[in-house]
Amino acid sequence: MLPAPFTHTRVAGHVRELGLVDAALVCVPATYTLGVACELLQSHVPIVECARLEERAESEHHEALHAAAHRHRVPAVAGAGWDPGALPLVLRLFEVLIPRGDTVFTRHPGIDLHHNAAIDGIAGVKEALTGELRDAQEKLRRYVYVELAGGADPDEVRRSIESDPVFAGEETEIFVVPDLTALVAATGVVLERRARVTTGAEHASLSFDARFDVYAFAARVMLDAARAIPHLAPGAHRYALALNGAGRG
Repeated sequence: MLPAPFTHTRVAGHVRELGLVDAALVCVPATYTLGVACELLQSHVPIVECARLEERAESEHHEALHAAAHRHRVPAVAGAGWDPGALPLVLRLFEVLIPRGDTVFTRHPGIDLHHNAAIDGIAGVKEALTGELRDAQEKLRRYVYVELAGGADPDEVRRSIESDPVFAGEETEIFVVPDLTALVAATGVVLERRARVTTGAEHASLSFDARFDVYAFAARVMLDAARAIPHLAPGAHRYALALNGAGRG
């Protein structure tokens, strides 16, 4: 039985047990998203996912998702979370409103953490997050936070990460933590954009300061994407505020 407030929520071992499903929200670690999504699409269930991946991995992920959704004639929405999802839309809006300007973007606690497929595949790693941050001397440093699988040797995992070509030769700090959830549960951003050139007396500027639960925001974006499912053509669509069935996103 699930804890409150989900005590009466139906739980099934497979989507076939649920009967007619309007859409499924795929809420699993990024490395499992494609597999789960493709299984649902094969069952002709439209999906919404919020996986955050590195640039090349994201492109390959989207292509594979689109191919599966198109093959089974089912729509899918990719990147429907906070980031990717809502945050890029805010950034883009600021750029539209002030086309000639500079943007200062700060995350809290000051480091952008994301999944890395190479580390997730290392033996002994249950889940991992990586990030980059420039120190006071503008030197780029990499940070890796690892949650170990049961019985894993932390020293062996560290050596495996350090020997990976992605991190070889880079300043890398590796931290073994009991639970990665605590690192990403609370989120905040500060976004400022100021015009470099103005035609009037006023100097245009925009400011966005937010503190929020990233999971709650991601859930709301996913629900917004799910509402658009009936209007979408088969295939994968990237999340937008005005999704439609005009073609591939």
